[in-house]
Amino acid sequence: QVQLVESGGGSVQAGGSLRLSCAISPDTYARKCMAWFRQAPGEEREGVAGLSRALDSEYYADSVKGRFTIFQDDANNMVYLQMNSLSLEDTAMYYCASHTGYWSCSRWDKYDRWGQGTQVTVSS
Repeated sequence: QVQLVESGGGSVQAGGSLRLSCAISPDTYARKCMAWFRQAPGEEREGVAGLSRALDSEYYADSVKGRFTIFQDDANNMVYLQMNSLSLEDTAMYYCASHTGYWSCSRWDKYDRWGQGTQVTVSS
């Protein structure tokens, strides 16, 4: 059974940083792409950062470029999202996701496995 377990969310002041973690169960080890999505209240879920595990290539939504970094610790089956210069607009539930298809890791619509989410709240 595929399992993705997020952690690291919390409350932070604007301008601060957080690092989210996603633990990947061994069954998902072969998954090609990992990503972080977020969903704010009343908004659609959006992809913010994607990673090709084999190529170590990264993809970012325009709204987070230069502030967020996705990276992996392949040996420990972990994927992280380092978030810097957080703003109020970054407040959302953040989800780790994966897919194993042939599409680019920037194809947000192809992700088909999800974690339970971790809440990030940015305050002024």
